[in-house]
Amino acid sequence: MFDINREHPEYTAWKRVWPRYRDLYLGGEQFTANADRYLIPRHKEPPEVYQERVSRAFYENYIGSIIDWYAATLFRREPLVTLEGHDDGARKFFNALAEDCDRQGSTLSDFFRKQVIEALVMGRSYIVLDFPRLGVQAGSKAEEDALGLSRGYFSQYPAQSAIHWQRDESGEYEWVVLRGERLVGGGDEPGHIERQWVRYDRERFAIFRQDERDGAQAAIVQVDEGRHGLAGLGKVPVFEFTLGDGMWLMNKASSLQLEHFNKSNALAWALTMGLFSMPVIYSEKEFKQTMGESYYVQLGKDDRFGWTEPEGHVFEIALQNTDRLKEEIYRICYMMSQAGGALSKNSAMTGLSKQRDYLVTQEVLRGFGDKVKDTLKRLLRTLAAARQDEIEIGVSGLDEFDIGEFSSELEDAQRLLSLGIPSKTLETQIQKKLAMKYLCDASQQVKDRIAQEIDAQATA
Repeated sequence: MFDINREHPEYTAWKRVWPRYRDLYLGGEQFTANADRYLIPRHKEPPEVYQERVSRAFYENYIGSIIDWYAATLFRREPLVTLEGHDDGARKFFNALAEDCDRQGSTLSDFFRKQVIEALVMGRSYIVLDFPRLGVQAGSKAEEDALGLSRGYFSQYPAQSAIHWQRDESGEYEWVVLRGERLVGGGDEPGHIERQWVRYDRERFAIFRQDERDGAQAAIVQVDEGRHGLAGLGKVPVFEFTLGDGMWLMNKASSLQLEHFNKSNALAWALTMGLFSMPVIYSEKEFKQTMGESYYVQLGKDDRFGWTEPEGHVFEIALQNTDRLKEEIYRICYMMSQAGGALSKNSAMTGLSKQRDYLVTQEVLRGFGDKVKDTLKRLLRTLAAARQDEIEIGVSGLDEFDIGEFSSELEDAQRLLSLGIPSKTLETQIQKKLAMKYLCDASQQVKDRIAQEIDAQATA
């Protein structure tokens, strides 16, 4: 019998690391609430001293800001989805999908921005291509459209959701098990935990559930099964999105971020303790006076009074070390010019020099963009095949991240057209590219209508 709760060895290897990566990304109260997991105690440190250090812990979240910057910059302009064909029903559906791809109001850009963040933090994310299940059987494609059964949508699952899987020789999934849980109930009755497993293979799905109340776990029972929306294609409807191990920024920077956290907190603690200096009395005779806030100290003729405080040499070294760790975090994330330390001291302020400074970062962003476009194209084309739409889908964009003005791009296009290249297709593609770039914030339906009008004018 199949054990639905069995875990893949790769999942087992990573599941203890993922909560740490989540804390490092979120920072704030979530990290400081778990500071005792990451703040290393000193050798033979008294427990009460360590607890005070934990209560004073702070976290400078560089990696979280870096990941958010990449996600925001990558989707500065939305990806361009082009639809070629005369299937008006398919055009209408995909235009609507671009504005709400998950039945929760998320645009394709918003949806994939979340996937990029998840992949940068946790290494991967999972997208399920699903169709509504209404319990009725349609007799034709028109009836499916009328009932809403062909209204495919995407669902996102975090990295820790896929607990077990099997791939074939070509790397495609043969089956996948997704696990999740939620808190159900509340109000007058105490809530309970509901766990759910969904197993997909190339043709069918099966849903299992388990309730947990007051620590007691009920038996796992199967609550639903049937054919999924990609059964006709013989594909598992689970798609993995990853940017590759080399671009898993959290995995590369986590140890440096934790070292910076411990060093900066140790330095802050030492500085705080240095503020409470101890008085020192230099005297040849035995000191027997009572000390306190309301007492005075009587000194002899040759006695001296002073305060103990650190000279500061080790503090200077520690400060340099924390700065170097910060710069290293930015360096391994391909953002040298934004480190703010020695790596960016010679950064020029001209526009051309700034382009050179960001050249490596832009290439990394283009690599991210290629991964997003490949996955998005694969999802949309699979969805079109499952719906049996007669339409060709292309995805472009996500390759320009500078702050140049539209006027410069318009001038370049005019110079290219002035060469008199005898190609109506070239002229049409330039016009569509300029129009889509200028109207990057318009709805997909408006973009598609403009593209159709340009194509119609070219063939007139």
